[in-house]
Amino acid sequence: MMHIFKSFLALGVALTPLMMKGADSLHTAVDSMAAHYLSEVVRTSSTDNYSNPFAQPTATSIYAYDNPANQVKRPWVAAAEAFGINVFVQCFDRFILDADFAKINLHSIHHNLKTGFVWDNDQFSTNLFAHPYHGGLYFNAARSNGLNFWESVPYAFGGSLMWETTCEIEPPAINDLIATTMGGVCIGEVTHRISSLVYDDRKSGWPRFWREALATAICPIRGLNRIINGDAWRVRHDYYKYHDYERIPVSLALSVGDRYLADNNALFRGEHTPFINVSLGYGDVFNEEESKPYDYFTADVTFGIASNQPLITKVNLLGRLWGTTVTSNDEQKTQFGIFQHFNYFDSQPVKDGTSLVPYRISEAAAIGPGLIYQFPAMGSLSRLEQRIFVDAILLGGSLSDHYNTIDRDYNLGSGFSVKAKTLLEFGRFGSFIINADYYRIYTWKGYENKDLTKIDPLYLNAQGDKGNAALLVVNPRLILALNNKIYLDLSGSYYWRNTYYKYYNNVEAKTFDVLAGLLFRL
Repeated sequence: MMHIFKSFLALGVALTPLMMKGADSLHTAVDSMAAHYLSEVVRTSSTDNYSNPFAQPTATSIYAYDNPANQVKRPWVAAAEAFGINVFVQCFDRFILDADFAKINLHSIHHNLKTGFVWDNDQFSTNLFAHPYHGGLYFNAARSNGLNFWESVPYAFGGSLMWETTCEIEPPAINDLIATTMGGVCIGEVTHRISSLVYDDRKSGWPRFWREALATAICPIRGLNRIINGDAWRVRHDYYKYHDYERIPVSLALSVGDRYLADNNALFRGEHTPFINVSLGYGDVFNEEESKPYDYFTADVTFGIASNQPLITKVNLLGRLWGTTVTSNDEQKTQFGIFQHFNYFDSQPVKDGTSLVPYRISEAAAIGPGLIYQFPAMGSLSRLEQRIFVDAILLGGSLSDHYNTIDRDYNLGSGFSVKAKTLLEFGRFGSFIINADYYRIYTWKGYENKDLTKIDPLYLNAQGDKGNAALLVVNPRLILALNNKIYLDLSGSYYWRNTYYKYYNNVEAKTFDVLAGLLFRL
């Protein structure tokens, strides 16, 4: 469903400024002039501070980060944009792609409402990545119009509900509604905040163009709104930044190298492909002053550069919704919180290997408590940290050995997951990280008692093969410093699946991949 990546909305909004009369207008004008003058003083007297994003902000640096115009809430404009996204994509599918599923009419809409929700059979990447990405567009229609995190959540749900019931002739899918809403909230907030790291309204010319283009690629709806209201080319010397690095620190790393993907766990029968990995840490998890949702999150995305493997092979997103520091002193720190998770692992059969798919794992909608404990530094070990998370999975997916209907070869379901991460940093020498994720996904609604020859597969309404799957992903990673910016990056992942089928023999499958490359800290 690649067309959703072209979901740019051509919707112009004319906003009429509020005119004030009498003495109030004089006070407003005086306040505006004072604010502008003060910001000019900060800009001219503290140029070095602003050229260095990590410098300590002055007392008046609010003029660089908190533009009141960006805090104005436009809920009806956001609703119109979410509606417009669906109209644009639906028209693109129908009139450009001539897709049969998009040839809707009043009868199809009535039929969908009468039929109700089913479990659909779209391919893995469509259901468990493309739909969450699409939900992020709805979410950011609200976020980029001044609404906060919680106020933007209904837009992801409402946009998805509209699409499922009115924009396709196929019956609405309950899995799409869950994935688009919850996955969209996660991807939407992450992309919204990452785009804030790119914008700098002081720039002009080509430097400004490339910043706007990159930020729009990261968060399309926000970029489109900036074009509509003129912020995309308006040069400012106050309110010119969108992120305070001193208040919320950010670390970014880029790895490139070679990846070996084993075919059915074979040591010498696999495929070598180039990879690109982007890792981002946003915020300080132990800073209680920044406690809004996603003031702390981590993102880890791996791209595969091979024609036969998916472009996006791994996405791991973790966002803190709420947290509190249990202990905090020079010796140790403990943070307890509620976290949202989005995890996605995808692969295709190895080139010139067997026809077996190595793995497919998804945790598109998950939330639960987590504990982060930082131990005291010991000798050459400058940092030792342990993280444990337990999550309820509202929607997840795993590879199936039997279910193969339309484009689906995986089971959907719900369940739980347990994750552990151990981090050891050895000062300037490097670090060692080991992640262990365990997923248990239950497929409740099967198809085994139905005559598949007499049922339209669109209305099969099955999560997959009835049973449950235990999925384990173990990922050690060694990062060795070559200098203060470049590191040797060595990692691997072991995938183990044990699926318990109610009507078939149980299946155990395992495989692994190994990555070697250079990491650049940005």
